[in-house]
Amino acid sequence: MNRAASLPSHLAEMQQRVERAARELGLDFFETVFEVLDYKKLNEVASYGGFPTRYPHWRFGMEFEQLSKGHRYGLQKIYEMVINNNPAYAYLLESNAMVEQKLVMAHVLAHVDFFKNNYYFSKTNRKMIDTMANHATRVRRHIDRHGLEKVETFVDVCLSLDNMIDPLSPFIVRKTPPREEDAPAPEPKVIKLRAKAYMDKYVNPPEFLEAQRKRSEKTDERIGRTPEQPERDVLQFLIDHAPLERWERDILELVREEAYYYAPQMMTKIMNEGWASFFHSKLMTSRLVEASELIDYADANAGVLSTSSKQLNPYKLGVELYRHIEERWDKGRFGREWQECDDYEARRTWDRRLGMGRKKIFEVRALYNDVTFIDEFLTEDFCREQKLFNFGWNERASSWEIQSREFKQVKEKLLFQLTNFGHPFVYVEEANFENRGELLLRHRHEGHDLKVDWARDTLVNLERVWHRPVNLLTRVEGKGKLLRFDGHEHTDKSATYPEA
Repeated sequence: MNRAASLPSHLAEMQQRVERAARELGLDFFETVFEVLDYKKLNEVASYGGFPTRYPHWRFGMEFEQLSKGHRYGLQKIYEMVINNNPAYAYLLESNAMVEQKLVMAHVLAHVDFFKNNYYFSKTNRKMIDTMANHATRVRRHIDRHGLEKVETFVDVCLSLDNMIDPLSPFIVRKTPPREEDAPAPEPKVIKLRAKAYMDKYVNPPEFLEAQRKRSEKTDERIGRTPEQPERDVLQFLIDHAPLERWERDILELVREEAYYYAPQMMTKIMNEGWASFFHSKLMTSRLVEASELIDYADANAGVLSTSSKQLNPYKLGVELYRHIEERWDKGRFGREWQECDDYEARRTWDRRLGMGRKKIFEVRALYNDVTFIDEFLTEDFCREQKLFNFGWNERASSWEIQSREFKQVKEKLLFQLTNFGHPFVYVEEANFENRGELLLRHRHEGHDLKVDWARDTLVNLERVWHRPVNLLTRVEGKGKLLRFDGHEHTDKSATYPEA
């Protein structure tokens, strides 16, 4: 079946031309199906997260209204939308000019190449269109049995918790615990390092043995507790242990499944958009743009890569960093010799003519996510060239202003915003806290306090799922604090916050 046949003939021919050019540049993508929609239908699909069918929920209507108003008042325009699926599905806006359709196709094919080849997408569901339709059927069935308001309210609760997952858990191989009769004998309480008798007191000094004993005691304390180790995937823990009705557990499971589908896209936003922008630029300028289209292309591309003093543009940062990497590896600006060179003129003119840039960026595309991408390749030279800075709100002046241009501070703040999508790390510590059947969670403090009002709202929704009081151990203004919600009121008290 020729899936391009659903397109008008001129767009089908254009797709074949763009695909041929993309493969010539080394892109490797799934079969991609393009559909042409008017702006209302495209806004509808966009409000569903790119899928043609989703379960009924008020937030989709809210998203549609916001997108429609933005388009009507000329505040925003959806140029492209693509679904990580096999085959991939993408949408073209009916009113786009031909050069825009060409640009969108090039951009989309680079996205699909990224979906197919980036490691963090390797565990995603490649039949998610079918899965989303199945989720919609399941939720509608629950609505028919239990009523719209009851089901929609519980969906609200689940969606408020959908960031409480462990995005890396699909890549962790969990060993099946041995059966009790096959289990090895327990290790001794204090594990000593092997040493000759005359060296034992030096290799295993008393303070070392005491530290080992305390560590063993902490491990023993957790045996028999649920969970035995702190659990980051809070949703899975609730699915396994919360006293939910069957329909509630089913909804929580499908919300969790969708959260894991979207997680790699959140983990690679800068890389993915940068990759698509890098290759649509290469394809358009070297192979696809006619002389008569050049100004229109430049105008559309400038809109994609425009920057703002108040918001990070992932397209711009990503594409510039890929260009920086390609230039460095083409000129050999890496390795020990480069790092140790402190002669400004030598660094400025450094060019070993290695020509390894294109190979390197394909390697980066395959193995990195945003955090590792920024951590390894955002250099001081790049920061200076791109004039990056931190900004913040000045209460006294009542305005946004630049706070720092110092490389280390800029990079640290950017990495902090990207780590865990900027969300706090929260773990399930115990399901029977103080032997009262209460749930205890712990916030891993990373130098920034939780927003207490948001934390309390989260506890309300967790209590709705757990059906018992829920506690959260955190640190506020340098002091340990235990937040608690019992289903009726919030309380908090001082508590000992464990050191790392």
